[in-house]
Amino acid sequence: MTYCVAMRLEEGLVFVSDSRTNAGVDHIAIFRKLHRFGVRGERIIVLQTAGNLATSQAVITRLQHQIQSNAERNLHNVSTLFEAAEIVGECMAHEIQHVTGLAQSNEYDFSSSILIGGQIKGEPPELYSIYPQGNFIAATMDTPYFQIGESKYGKPILDRALNYHTPLDKALRCALISFDSTIRSNVSVGTPLDLIVYRANQFNLPEGRRLYDTDPYFSMIRQQWSDGLRSTMTNLPQPPDDYWR
Repeated sequence: MTYCVAMRLEEGLVFVSDSRTNAGVDHIAIFRKLHRFGVRGERIIVLQTAGNLATSQAVITRLQHQIQSNAERNLHNVSTLFEAAEIVGECMAHEIQHVTGLAQSNEYDFSSSILIGGQIKGEPPELYSIYPQGNFIAATMDTPYFQIGESKYGKPILDRALNYHTPLDKALRCALISFDSTIRSNVSVGTPLDLIVYRANQFNLPEGRRLYDTDPYFSMIRQQWSDGLRSTMTNLPQPPDDYWR
């Protein structure tokens, strides 16, 4: 299992992914699930993957090969992020269909989900969630974020604290607390976390950052959030007698 969250906001884009994969409790490994493409000064495209690791890696490799071979349509020459999402969806649908045919069985799940976000010069920042079938939906002002993977534990903080106008620094805090909630409740999601924050219309290629449990800032806000929840719970008014007696 994995957990990824991506946000399309007024100020730009935020991407955070965990890196834990597991095939049972005794086979846990680290694989990067956040991938950056782009041309400095002209475009940035970020992909996040969840689901079958072999399928996800095959899709990323195919996209890289398209760029290296200067294919007629690739992530570095399409005019819009919508077209980029089409390419990714086509690659994923093709890969899933291929391996499903080789397996000759419905016993295995080869599906993956992918988030793709970024900005191409002349276009606004965009974010899409791509389904295993290859079709996709776009983030909007009303729904400015997407999650894939183990999303349920980290969703409440995003729903309560995030909107399209949230500044990037606060959005990143929301994302990290969302991951803290998920990590605490699900052992299949864990550090290190990979993150990229992109400010709209910069057309740079940020290196991003990898956060471990020992990261001072991440550790600090996790502790403050935990302490704050306990304090708030303690200070809530006692329920009326007829609620519980």
